[in-house]
Amino acid sequence: MPRPSQNIDQRLLAAGMELLPQTGCRGLSTRKLTEHAGVNLGMFHYHFRSKDNFIRTLLQQTYEQMFQDLVVLQSHEGVSPVDNLRKAVRVIAGFGRTHRQLLLRIGADALAGEQVAAEFLQTNLPRHMAVVAALVAEAQRKGELVKAPLPQVIAFLAGAVMSPVLLGTALLENGQWAMAAGVLEQTVLSKKAVEQRIEFALRGLSARQGEAP
Repeated sequence: MPRPSQNIDQRLLAAGMELLPQTGCRGLSTRKLTEHAGVNLGMFHYHFRSKDNFIRTLLQQTYEQMFQDLVVLQSHEGVSPVDNLRKAVRVIAGFGRTHRQLLLRIGADALAGEQVAAEFLQTNLPRHMAVVAALVAEAQRKGELVKAPLPQVIAFLAGAVMSPVLLGTALLENGQWAMAAGVLEQTVLSKKAVEQRIEFALRGLSARQGEAP
């Protein structure tokens, strides 16, 4: 009889998703990973060959789940372009909020020269930015958003919505803001706070505010 599948690759990926936000790419140990997953090192090499390939697979799998939700919004006809944009930003912001520790580590790794982290960002940042850019352009064509250069609008959205999440996460991990943790979690990092900032940003970009100077 064929040996039943033990889903070893999925066990390793699940363990990696728990460890990578803590260790980053550079600090991830294959020994600790396999111990955490309850898998021997040989099976890790059988399924993934190398640590970089494992990290690449894990990051891409995580990203694709979000990106598929995002792509669906491009085909929502009969919906206000700003509503489609709102939903898209919610998808991206939800991903960023859920994986904020991981994204903080990946960004730091990329800046430190970790190739697998840099490649992940170089490959995928343009993908969801292109979706957002198309939705912004459509909203501008319909007169719903102020006419300003696309990079400026996207930078404003990202800065207003996600920068506080990454900054707040970094402050909490620093340990010196422990007494303010509850306030940060509730007023900056919570789902409600993120969605409120999305509304603030879209109101600020509304064509009813007039043309950008």
